[in-house]
Amino acid sequence: MRKHPSTPLWLALLAVTMLGVWPAAAPAQEAPPAEADTDAQPADDDAGSDVEVVFDEDGNIMPRHFTAATQRAIERGLAYLAQTQSNDGSWTGTRDGATYPVTMTALSGMAFIAGGNTTSRGPYADNVRKAVRYIMRQANPQTGVIAAGNENGRVMYPHGFSLMFLACAYDMESDERVREQMRIIIRKAIALTSQAQSPLGGWMYMPNSGDEGSVTVTQLQALRACHNAGFVVPEETIQQAVNYLEICQTPEGGICYSYGSRGVRLPISAAALPCLYAAGEYESDMAEACLAYVASEYIENGNNRQFSKGHGHDFYGQYYAAQAFYQAGDEYWDNYFPYVRDQLINMQQQDGWWNGDGVGPVYGTALSLTILQLPYKYLPIYQR
Repeated sequence: MRKHPSTPLWLALLAVTMLGVWPAAAPAQEAPPAEADTDAQPADDDAGSDVEVVFDEDGNIMPRHFTAATQRAIERGLAYLAQTQSNDGSWTGTRDGATYPVTMTALSGMAFIAGGNTTSRGPYADNVRKAVRYIMRQANPQTGVIAAGNENGRVMYPHGFSLMFLACAYDMESDERVREQMRIIIRKAIALTSQAQSPLGGWMYMPNSGDEGSVTVTQLQALRACHNAGFVVPEETIQQAVNYLEICQTPEGGICYSYGSRGVRLPISAAALPCLYAAGEYESDMAEACLAYVASEYIENGNNRQFSKGHGHDFYGQYYAAQAFYQAGDEYWDNYFPYVRDQLINMQQQDGWWNGDGVGPVYGTALSLTILQLPYKYLPIYQR
C-alpha cells in the first residue's frame, strides 16, 4: 500500500488557519542537433546495476538506487550547465535559453540547488547566486511579473518557475540586504499570481487570459514553495486551483488540457499529482484516481522501460511523474526510478546535456538533473 504522512497534519492546520495561508508543511550558440533515442534500453554496464551501497568521493553513502554511473551523469550535467551559463546569470547563449531566458534560468537554478548548492555553499554556489540575481533583475516592480519581456507570449511560465526558484533559494541566502529584496519580489509575485487566476481557478499563458492545466500546476507548485519559505499564500487561491484540477479530471482519472477541452493528457496528469500532494490532497478520491492513471502509464502497462509514453512532452512528463512517485512512496519509486535513471544515463550526450523534448539542451539537462537528484532530499518542494 502507498505510505502517506503519519497524520493528516496539513489538512488539520488548513481547517484551523486564521491567516488564510497554505496548509502547514510537516541562440548565440546553437544546441547540438542530434536527438538521443528516447526509447533506448538500459545499458549493459553499471548504469543498470543496482548495488547495495554506493559512496561519493568524500565517503558518504549515496541514496538508494544510486549507482556510480548515476553520479557521473549528474556531475557531467551540472558541469554542462555551469559552462553554458552567461555572465549575467542566464542561459541566453543556448537556443532554449534565448527563447525562454527566465524559465531556463529558473529551471537550471533548481537543478543546482537540488544537488545541495546554495548561493554561498557548494561547488556551484556562484552559479546559483548569479541565477538568483538575474531573475531578481527581471521582476517588474510595478506588476510583480517575473519575466524577460513576454517570453514568447508565455509570461506565466517564467513567472511560476522563477517564483518557485526564488522561494526555494530564499532561506539559503545569507546576505540580508538581498533577502529583503527577494522578500519584496516574492510577495509581489504572489499577489500577481493570485490576481491573475481565472474565475474557474486556473491560469493561462498571460495574466488574466484564461486557464489551462500546465500553467495552473506551475503556479500551484510555486505557491507551495512560497509557503514553505514562510510567505502568506491566500487559502482561497489554493482551493480554487485544486477545484480547477478537479473539474478538469477525466473518467480515466487523469487531467485534461483545460476545462474547455476534453480528453486526458498524460503529462499534465503527471504534473497535477505533486501539486495535489502539495495542497494536502494525499488521499482524496481525485488524487488516488490520478495516481492510478499515471502509474498505469509509467509503471504498470509494460512501457516503464520506455522513456517516451507516446503522448509527447516526454521530459516534462517524466519530470513531474518522478516527483509524484517519489512522494507517493517506495512501492512506486522502486518500480519507477531504476528504469528512468538508466534511460537518462543512456540518453545523455557526450558533453553532459540532454535535449529535452526538442526544446533545447538547458531544458532537458535541468529537468533530467532534477529527476536524478530527487533522492538527495535537498529541496522540500520535491519531498514526501
